[in-house]
Amino acid sequence: MTDRLAGIGTITFDFGNTLVPVSRSGLRRVVELTADAMCERWPDLERTAFLAAWAEERARQFREDVPRFREVDLAERLVRVLARLRGMDPPPDEAPWDQERAARRSDAADVAWGVERYSRAFVDGLPEAPGVTELLARLATERDVAILSNWPLAATIDRYAEAHGWMPHLAAIVVSQRVGTIKPRPEIFEAARSALGDPEPATILHVGDDWAADVVGASAAGWRTAWLMARIEGSELPSSEHDGSVEPDLTLASLDELEERLGEPERLSRSATRGSHSTSDPTAVR
Repeated sequence: MTDRLAGIGTITFDFGNTLVPVSRSGLRRVVELTADAMCERWPDLERTAFLAAWAEERARQFREDVPRFREVDLAERLVRVLARLRGMDPPPDEAPWDQERAARRSDAADVAWGVERYSRAFVDGLPEAPGVTELLARLATERDVAILSNWPLAATIDRYAEAHGWMPHLAAIVVSQRVGTIKPRPEIFEAARSALGDPEPATILHVGDDWAADVVGASAAGWRTAWLMARIEGSELPSSEHDGSVEPDLTLASLDELEERLGEPERLSRSATRGSHSTSDPTAVR
């Protein structure tokens, strides 16, 4: 705990299981609230069947999309769920969905309404990790702070940051859904660096809990890395195991340790980029 990392002018944070613990029970409650809203609005839907179809299609999407470094699509998932509940048989595990045919059993506006209910349930129902708001505020006094996350609906992170008072402390919010690929692909790290005004890679520290996405991905981009070892028991978010392929600059048992492990910031980098972040860039939300 004596090593300190100096020269960091920018810190990016992963979202799920880094800033916000996403437990199995918490995420299940979000899906249950979504099912309740959908079944109340459309009485032809059956709640138990909705929950089962959602779980199966979620697992199918992760099998199909994550190996291709694509973010899963919540609207696509809900189209499939509604098609199943309205009489369409799902394809075998090894076969793709006929998405166009499935979409005929629901209305696009109804699907958008359901995705919105899911997003709102997440924002309202899952608390941030203890002390996160205060941590972001303190770090932002000397450094640029941003969120860099894989997430299927960027609007959820935007809303969460707004609801928890994070927005004044954030220079950017960069999300896989907007970029079109997921960590550890280099494109998403490039998008984040661009949104932050192109600081030198070695002055950026990325903090996250997933080994491959956060540590290996950021290291490959030339960034510094802080690996959050703490695991959320039973979390269903995708994760990978430590393989020793790279060496993180910091290893943290909890976010509480981050500040004491940081040395002097790279102020020249920060002052050069401050004010240059573009709100017209869809990957950068101030």
